[in-house]
Amino acid sequence: MEGKLKRTVYIILIIIVTGMFAVINSANAAEASVKINYRLKWLFNASVVGDLYADVNNYFSAEGLDIKIKEGGPERDAIRELELGYAQFGVASADQVIRALSKGAPVVVIAQLFQINPLQWIYRTDKFNIKHIRDLKGKKIGITYGGNDETIMRTLLAKGKISEKEVKLVSVRYDYTPFYQRKVDLWPVYRNSQGITIANKLRAAGEEIHYVNPVEFEIRFVANSVVTSRRMLKDHPDIVKKFVLALLKGWEDSLDSVNKQKSLKMIGRYDKDTPPDLLEEQFDVTKSLVKPSPDIKIGVIDVKAWKQTEKIMLNQKLIPAPVFVEKAIRHYVK
Repeated sequence: MEGKLKRTVYIILIIIVTGMFAVINSANAAEASVKINYRLKWLFNASVVGDLYADVNNYFSAEGLDIKIKEGGPERDAIRELELGYAQFGVASADQVIRALSKGAPVVVIAQLFQINPLQWIYRTDKFNIKHIRDLKGKKIGITYGGNDETIMRTLLAKGKISEKEVKLVSVRYDYTPFYQRKVDLWPVYRNSQGITIANKLRAAGEEIHYVNPVEFEIRFVANSVVTSRRMLKDHPDIVKKFVLALLKGWEDSLDSVNKQKSLKMIGRYDKDTPPDLLEEQFDVTKSLVKPSPDIKIGVIDVKAWKQTEKIMLNQKLIPAPVFVEKAIRHYVK
């Protein structure tokens, strides 16, 4: 009787343990098979080469992740989609993150893609050269009212102790005619997109150009970074880690000179409207912004730059109170 009881207990234990393993394996399988949406800030072009490279070369699937990369655009808000559960990861600029934190959004920064902000000002060098901030005095400067370029330019002027009366700020649109006609001296551009197109057109006409890069004047206003939600980080920390490391591996490999032609061919399949030579220029400039020197690891978060960005927004009353953005940063690359 005692032996029979022991066998019964033994069988019950086996059933319980087997059941536990089944539940665990089922949970792990379910977690690995969850479809994850990754919302970009930009359209599919050279500026998202690393994101696409990681997907095309199965870096995500190698980690057991089923990632769907979705194009961005002016009507897309990655942080909002995180809050609504439409996306689990996204790309947003620092000002978007800081504004969201100011409103109580549970957003977390897990990687910084651009170490140098692509937003700069193009100008002709035949009549002046901007070597110091004070050289902006007396210039007609294009800005997009309400845009990041307005925020950055006002910061530059404040640092150079230049009053708004000493410059002329001109509202700009997508039409570059005022700049071509010299009605505006400096025009805001994304250095790795329309900045190249405008520069090529002017050089073809025999004109030399240069750019005002705010970083050269110690203004580091952070651009595109990878974000997720606090809930995602809390409930699925392994998925977050696997995602960000696979993504950054995609960026590192895509920008490696050994893989350049492979990357360009891939981008060409997504961006069929851009000529191959222009794609290559965009790729080269993007690389210089994402990895400005060989010793910088892609994805590393420049905390000082984030804190400076918050301070700039606070000084210009773009947020009502400090958000202590450093508390919303998680480091996966050091």
